[in-house]
Amino acid sequence: MSEADIQSMTGFATAHRTIGTVRVNCDIRSVNGRSLDIKLRVPPGLEALEPGLKKRIAGRVARGNIQVSIGAEAPADAVPLAIDAGAFRHVAAQAMALSVETGLAPPTTDGVLQVRGVVLTEDGTASLAPDDSEEIGALIDAALDGLIAARRSEGAAMAALVAGHIAAIEALVDRAADEPESQPDAIGTRLSAQLERLLGDSTLDSERLNAEVALLAAKADVTEEIDRLKAHVAAARDHLAKGGPIGRKLDFLAQEFNREANTLCSKSASSDLTAIGLELKSVIDQLREQVQNLQ
Repeated sequence: MSEADIQSMTGFATAHRTIGTVRVNCDIRSVNGRSLDIKLRVPPGLEALEPGLKKRIAGRVARGNIQVSIGAEAPADAVPLAIDAGAFRHVAAQAMALSVETGLAPPTTDGVLQVRGVVLTEDGTASLAPDDSEEIGALIDAALDGLIAARRSEGAAMAALVAGHIAAIEALVDRAADEPESQPDAIGTRLSAQLERLLGDSTLDSERLNAEVALLAAKADVTEEIDRLKAHVAAARDHLAKGGPIGRKLDFLAQEFNREANTLCSKSASSDLTAIGLELKSVIDQLREQVQNLQ
């Protein structure tokens, strides 16, 4: 995998193919989705092909709401379509008998005309048949090629933005680590001075005072948060380098980034460190907004 394999979840493509005397069009559209959801619309008579076609699509796209529409039209110079009157009467009679038997609505002319084999082309065959599955599959593959190219193009742009956000997070984490008020020794010194001011002339023994300072310093220490933030930065860059379906992984890391930033802000006892934490949260929000568009 590489960064070239990073895809967004949005894209559109279309492909055309002539099967027999019929021009067949395939439009495929993709938008964001929590998982992979494929909606497929095929011409009447090809419903049996849907499971195989969906499996074909799922083999190439990992995530997103995918809408595929396959339409067929006779060429402009074709003889007008004909209706097999015998087939029409047979289907209508069977449907009417079932309607009487079940109490369901009677058949309509439009409904009967949708039945495979009722409408014929100029050579007496149905416009498309399940036997055309290989050519229909090739048509979908061509549309998928265009869709994936579009998703990769947008994905590359998003990957660059994500890399920029990760670099900004790293810079802010380094600033937090270098902030004097985040150093354990500085925290201890500050807390000791604060306790002495509060106690005044109180005769609290030095051993008890040191214990209280150590306890408060441990609670205010942000070393672990900074270390975890650095680890998350490394993990995010690793995902970007490997490519593939990384949207969920980066979204999880964005949540972890935010958790550590919240803790850093809550522990902070300096306005400078708090400002860094708030800026960090802002960049993390931007990161999460981008990664939620990635496959």
